[in-house]
Order: sequence, then structure tokens, then C-alpha cells
Amino acid sequence: MPSDHYLIPDWPAPANVRAATSLRSGGHSRGAYASFNLGDHVGDEPEAVAANRRQLMRELQLPAEPQWLEQIHSDRAVEARSDSLVRTADASFAQGPGAVCTVLTADCLPVLFCDRAGTRVAAAHAGWRGLAEGILRSTVAALDCPPDELLAWLGPAIGSQAFETGVDVLEAFFENAQSGGHTEAIAGCFRPHSEKPLHFLADIYGLARAELRQLGVNDIYGGDRCTVSETESFFSYRRDKTTGRMASLVWLA
Repeated sequence: MPSDHYLIPDWPAPANVRAATSLRSGGHSRGAYASFNLGDHVGDEPEAVAANRRQLMRELQLPAEPQWLEQIHSDRAVEARSDSLVRTADASFAQGPGAVCTVLTADCLPVLFCDRAGTRVAAAHAGWRGLAEGILRSTVAALDCPPDELLAWLGPAIGSQAFETGVDVLEAFFENAQSGGHTEAIAGCFRPHSEKPLHFLADIYGLARAELRQLGVNDIYGGDRCTVSETESFFSYRRDKTTGRMASLVWLA
């Protein structure tokens, strides 16, 4: 696997759990999508996207075509399958080998899951809307095992210095808080903007950690990159508007 094409999670997953996030370099796309764009819905040349997806399968030695999703910022999680059908959801899960859970991002937060026994995996697309709506709750529930048996890895997303939000985002998270402690944790993830009244700088990694801990998932890793500032490594919609997408994948060998 070319190391300059992928970010490999640093987490104590069982040996049969495989996971990776693609980086933006080393592919076939040109212009604003240069070069390893895996999104087929962003205006890139279809031939380039298809070539990049074939390269992804080859380099990661995937057991099947990834379970691509039509992501709609929802709380819907579906079972990943190897039938090449695109499913409408923002997370997929698998309880055995043969399927590859996959999400596409370019600032939104990808969250990968596995259990300690190496029998279950999942990938969730946690943009702020889906995160506030409960996509991580749906994913943990779909994995159908004690939450303290799960490990979570937070992939590359927009950093807290770049994620400017309004009051509506803060209110959306408060409305869906599950407890008083959860509300306090959410409040700590919003820092008032020094130059714009009623605007905040939000920590999407902190919001995901607060949600996961509320759910009983305490083994959380990653969450230390910024798609906006790390121009050479990541696509960023907020930075560039017209841009590609990275894929975050997890599967069982």
C-alpha cells in the first residue's frame, strides 16, 4: 500500500480489522479534483473517478467493492453489502467479512468503528447536521454489542480553528443533548468568535467525543487533523468549494 496515498488509523484494533482513509494525492483526477478524488457526485470526470476507485480496490486489496452511500446528512445506518448497489444513508455496518464500510468526506467527520472481538465494523459520515441528528447513536445501535466493547477512530475533518458556525448549529446540538452532562460537554465545544457576534468556532472532534462518551463508547482515537489547513493532504469543501472527496473505509479480513 503506498503510504503517501493513505492515512492508516492508529488504534488498537484486532488484527483482522483493516481500515484506511485516502489522501488527495496519487490519483488520476485533474484540476480542482487533483488527484485521488473518489466522489462521483462532485463534477469530476467519470473516467477519472472510476480509475481512482479501481486503484483504491487494488492498493488496499479490498475483498469487495466498497459500499458506496448516497449521503444525506441523516441518522440512517444500513448494512454494508457487496452487491455494488449504492444505498441512501450516512453510515454502514458489517458483522462479518466480505463487505467494506465506506464514507466520503471533505471536511465532515468520518468515524470508523470496530469491536474488541473483531467481529463488527462500521463507518459513519458525521457532518454537523448528522452528528446533531444522531448518526453516531444509530451506528452504535446497529452494531448491536455493548458500547464499552467498541473502539472508535475519528478521521480527518475540519479543525476547530476553521469551523465557523452560527447560533443555529449550537442550538441544534443542545436540542439533541441526552443529559445535563452531555449539554455541558457540548457547550465546551463552542468558542465565541472574537470578531463576529453570535458566531462560534466549533470543535467537531469534541462534539463527536461527547456524543460517543454519552453512548458509553470510551475508547476513542484520532481527531487531530484539519482538512482545511492541511492543503497537501486533504480535500476541503469549505476551503475550495469545488473539490474532491476522500474515502474512509473499514472491513474485516
